[in-house]
Amino acid sequence: MNNLREPIAPAVEAQSAEAFAHYLKNTASRIDVKTEAHALQSGARVGISRAHESAHLHVAGEAAYIDDLPELDGTLHCALGLSPIAHGRLTALALESVRAMPDVVDVITGADIPGVNDCGSIIHDDPILCDGEIRYVGQPLFAVIARNRDAARRAAALAKSVATITEAAPVLTPQKAHELGQYVLPPMHLERSTNEGGARAAIDKAPHRLKSTFDLGGQEQFYLEGQISYAIPKEDGAVHVHCSTQHPSEMQHLVAHALGVHSHMVHVECRRMGGGFGGKESQSALFACVASVAAIRLRRPVKLRLDRDDDFMITGRRHCFWFEYEVGYDDDGRILGAEISMVSRAGHSADLSAPVMTRALCHFDNAYWLPDVSMHGYCGKTNTQSNTAFRGFGGPQGAIAIENIIETIARNLGRDALDVRRVNFYGTDANNVTPYRQTVVDNVIHDLVGQLEASSDYRARREAVNAFNAQSTVLKRGLALTPIKFGISFNVKHFNQAGALVHIYTDGSMLVNHGGTEMGQGLNTKVAQVVAHELGVSFGRVRATATDTTKVANTSATAASTGADLNGKAAQDAARQIRERLAVCAANRYGGKAEDVRFGNDLVQVNGQSIPFEKLVGEAYLDRVQLWSDGFYATPGLSWDKDKMQGRPFYYFAYGAAVSEVVIDTLTGEWKLLRADVLHDAGKSLNPAVDIGQVEGAFIQGMGWLTTEELVWHPQSGKLTTHAPSTYKIPTANDCPPVFNVQLFEGQNFEDSIHRSKAVGEPPLLLPFSVFFAIRDAVASVGSSSCNPPLRAPATPEAILRAVEAVQAGQA
Repeated sequence: MNNLREPIAPAVEAQSAEAFAHYLKNTASRIDVKTEAHALQSGARVGISRAHESAHLHVAGEAAYIDDLPELDGTLHCALGLSPIAHGRLTALALESVRAMPDVVDVITGADIPGVNDCGSIIHDDPILCDGEIRYVGQPLFAVIARNRDAARRAAALAKSVATITEAAPVLTPQKAHELGQYVLPPMHLERSTNEGGARAAIDKAPHRLKSTFDLGGQEQFYLEGQISYAIPKEDGAVHVHCSTQHPSEMQHLVAHALGVHSHMVHVECRRMGGGFGGKESQSALFACVASVAAIRLRRPVKLRLDRDDDFMITGRRHCFWFEYEVGYDDDGRILGAEISMVSRAGHSADLSAPVMTRALCHFDNAYWLPDVSMHGYCGKTNTQSNTAFRGFGGPQGAIAIENIIETIARNLGRDALDVRRVNFYGTDANNVTPYRQTVVDNVIHDLVGQLEASSDYRARREAVNAFNAQSTVLKRGLALTPIKFGISFNVKHFNQAGALVHIYTDGSMLVNHGGTEMGQGLNTKVAQVVAHELGVSFGRVRATATDTTKVANTSATAASTGADLNGKAAQDAARQIRERLAVCAANRYGGKAEDVRFGNDLVQVNGQSIPFEKLVGEAYLDRVQLWSDGFYATPGLSWDKDKMQGRPFYYFAYGAAVSEVVIDTLTGEWKLLRADVLHDAGKSLNPAVDIGQVEGAFIQGMGWLTTEELVWHPQSGKLTTHAPSTYKIPTANDCPPVFNVQLFEGQNFEDSIHRSKAVGEPPLLLPFSVFFAIRDAVASVGSSSCNPPLRAPATPEAILRAVEAVQAGQA
């Protein structure tokens, strides 16, 4: 992707300097920057473009991650001995040679775990260390604890020679698992019928029918900071675990189970992560459990930091999906009935495959009204790593299937795909109920797409692309506009809750702690802004501390794009309680009514007087007013029947759309993204600069999933062969388009979210669908206007070349 043939390069290079200047010139208007002076005048602390609260530490290299923490005296290091085969039985482990290696202190097997040898997130089917059944290449068989990390890794590398295994044939693909009826949990079915006979009858009666399959790859999270846990034994059998995790409370529970103790004996702390993207929601558990068991067993601190290759080999990633579908539609491309089977590669255990598939099924509709639909979800059990959460959590997999269908329908009818999308959009007063029976009450997709179509000059560029392709035989361009509608909330109701603590000290400074985790997404920045706004003080007065199970208990994972929604509301609740107490104190001291007291710009306006905030705080302390408070929030109005797959699983929807233009080389399959125009609905943004950054990052990350990031397992051994940066290619700065226009859609949330904002963590990852379908459009231009290239995702140069050759051979 980065080394295009010579004919493409000059055109791109000529644009680059001018495009970069254009980018800089328009930054202020794109982000809607407001100065600190403006903020002080208005009293606003939200809706302000602020730098990330740790940005200065990141730049200076002073932001401390777990491996940066000073190691306590006597710290030992752990490494894992991994299975060399994908399926079989472990009949013996000759560990004497491992124990005899230099500097080795101990070797631990599953039998040495004092509590439960399981770290399954929902279903208890995932052993911490092998329980006899070999499930995949890379499964941890034993743990080595040594005086230094290199010694531990050298000893762990003996796993292949010390393990006696009876090998069996592995199941590696979701198609094979589906063929065998081998699943990690029962199949799911979601259906909606508006006419007698349902989807089947609607398809059979339709003027046109489409029947096909689609193959969609998975994606490695590739967080910069790998999996790591540092466990420190405490008095009376307690343990303090520094863990790079998105879900400290789950780590607390699983470590307690592994140790056979109560949760109050386990203290989990996480100041920040170097990225998570879902890969540290459930799968940090194995490493936290092993480190903790070793620390308690040896009464020494134990650190377990994975090598990147081992991280790839042990942990799971985004589920790849295989789709088989049949659709009926009319002459305008309006979908009348659809039936689809989705088969995911779940891996060897359930992990989070059930909610991932649920979300995939609930996002098959994307932005479209599907009157009669029958969906079936199968989580294939394979002898591969157990796949898990990844940004979007099944939503991207479900939504891209309907986008692929609409693209195909448009080509079959000889129509522009945007026109076919429009006739299928959800309505505002009718045709606005999802297949799972939730009414879409906040639909802005018509206005948003119309605005982007105009600002991106879509129609004129479509004509220009067609003209270019008519005169160019080797290079072909493609253009696509794709929309998104993404549901926000956990699709398990009880996870939609959060807690927070706010402390005010007598000098007027504040400390806020909440149950969310910071992984670079700016959550702590937004929560601090919310607290500063609620108490009418400057941002610099507020500091966010590490997520800590001893402060806020029973927290939900920082996932499902709910971090700011949940924790922002909880922190706002805590700050509001303190503000009300301070208002009463001010009225008692200076007269007037408490309800008339106003806070803003570090001042308190009371009975005609202006009191410095810190002065009132000091007086409140003297009056014995409580200057700290806890806050709580639970998302209202949610419901879900998991058996019927009906209800209101989402509090609201986030919308967006993107236009992408690409050029491909039909001789090599290489391609380049020339321009991307993005318009995303963040509601009334808490921090436009942070949100723009999230949109840009999600776009490039999603583009990588659909184009360059290919996961390959050896068809016989079952080994993941793309397990390092040398073979697994994430996007780089060179892959960003020279013209990248990103704007936030003007508006506010229909629902009472935190300051009427909307989530931006996951939804923008669906925006680069436009890149994939622009590539497909370019490939199609090699043939007739109605041809449908057999392009699978990721659209690597090899996949593009195969699709081009299929079109040229008349097989599309």
